[in-house]
Amino acid sequence: MSSRSRRTSHSVALTRLAQISALALAATLVGCQSTRQLDESDSVRAHNYQARLKHKPAPLLVKPAEQPPQDVWERMRQGFALQDSIDVNPRIEQQRLWFASNPTFIESAGERGSLYLHYIVERLEERDMPLELALLPAIESAYNPMAYSRAHAAGMWQFIPSTGRHFNLRQTNFYDGRRDVTASTNAALDYLGRLHDMFNGDWLLALAAYNAGEGTVSRAIERNERLGLPTDYWNLPLPQETRDYVPKLLALSQVVLTPEAYGVNLNPIANEPYFEAVAINDRLDLSRVAAFANIDEDELIQLNPAFKKRMTVDGPQQLLVPTAKAQLLSDSLSNLKPEQLVSLQPNKAVFARAVAEAKAPVAARSYRVKRGDNLGAIAKANRVSVKDIKRWNRLSGNSVRAGQVLALRGGSAPSAAGNRVAASAQRTTQYKVRKGDSLYLVAKRFNVEMKHLKRWNPRSGHALKPGQTLTVYLSH
Repeated sequence: MSSRSRRTSHSVALTRLAQISALALAATLVGCQSTRQLDESDSVRAHNYQARLKHKPAPLLVKPAEQPPQDVWERMRQGFALQDSIDVNPRIEQQRLWFASNPTFIESAGERGSLYLHYIVERLEERDMPLELALLPAIESAYNPMAYSRAHAAGMWQFIPSTGRHFNLRQTNFYDGRRDVTASTNAALDYLGRLHDMFNGDWLLALAAYNAGEGTVSRAIERNERLGLPTDYWNLPLPQETRDYVPKLLALSQVVLTPEAYGVNLNPIANEPYFEAVAINDRLDLSRVAAFANIDEDELIQLNPAFKKRMTVDGPQQLLVPTAKAQLLSDSLSNLKPEQLVSLQPNKAVFARAVAEAKAPVAARSYRVKRGDNLGAIAKANRVSVKDIKRWNRLSGNSVRAGQVLALRGGSAPSAAGNRVAASAQRTTQYKVRKGDSLYLVAKRFNVEMKHLKRWNPRSGHALKPGQTLTVYLSH
């Protein structure tokens, strides 16, 4: 081979080596330029190779899906939304101190509420409502669907009769929708949602109105507006019960947020439905259904407390049943023969007696206990039994206190003559107003209702004057 050929061959080899080096450099040092000159076609190839390397998709690091909480308490905490705008507040601190000093209240309420909390939380999340509201039944009734107040409010959410009817909670002798777990929950959330809209998205005002009524809160706001005062919840002149109501809920939610800090032991509640609705087409006896389906009778009644006679009459065509037993009971009911179904229906004599009681005219009324009263005397005067008074008012003992309101049914109210006798049994006294006295203080001194004191002294006015004489009626 000639020296020229060798030089040419050497030159070609060097050129190729330079090209290869340029390609390698382009692949590793993006944006750097080779000091060697490449021809146009080589530059294009190098650029394309670099582009392929640059845009090659890198393996993605897939973030594992966030696992839902296993505990309803934790799920609830994640949805708390009322705490952010609240600073240190002595009214909340006072209530929180009470809860911290009475941990058994929260623990026992939590145990009772374990049947219902998952359902309540689910309904709140569907409506995008603060999950602190799931604790409202703890304030209202300690999650007791059988709760009945002196103001005749009933159920977990404590609906009075008129408000219950307004939200389509039927009330008959056999069924009370205010005690229906699902119906009352949805009615309560409807009501809270309406109040939230009424008060321009202010949840604290909505909660105050749930307790005291929208009229009470609206009048308090109008009063502050006239006086040029703040119109937020914390500055409104509301009844003492309502002034404590919202702080109680906020304090309770703070304790639930960090129960260990307050010495409270909240047993975990599985984050899954506790009950399911099973369709029924016949009148059934809850006790017999419980035995048939091997369900604890008390548990079945706690899930279906709206059936007042423990018979599925007048209510929705469904039973709430623990989830584990729901499908089996549904299948069993659908496969029962007519003659077998009879065994689950109420005893005919028992049902006939219940119907007779329901048809009998009932003079529903209330009676305010006077000083010196006892259940025996009240029962005798109203021609009812002590046992019935205790049942109607869910009294565990025989003691009553002055001022307490008792619900009475059946029997008969004392006649006009009886009322005159009762009136004559009252002792009248005259009280001369002293400096610093008020209607409230005088009523408290004589253990009478302030509204009665006003009625007895219609011209007294709200501002008492020293030396003014008030008439007070006292029971012997």
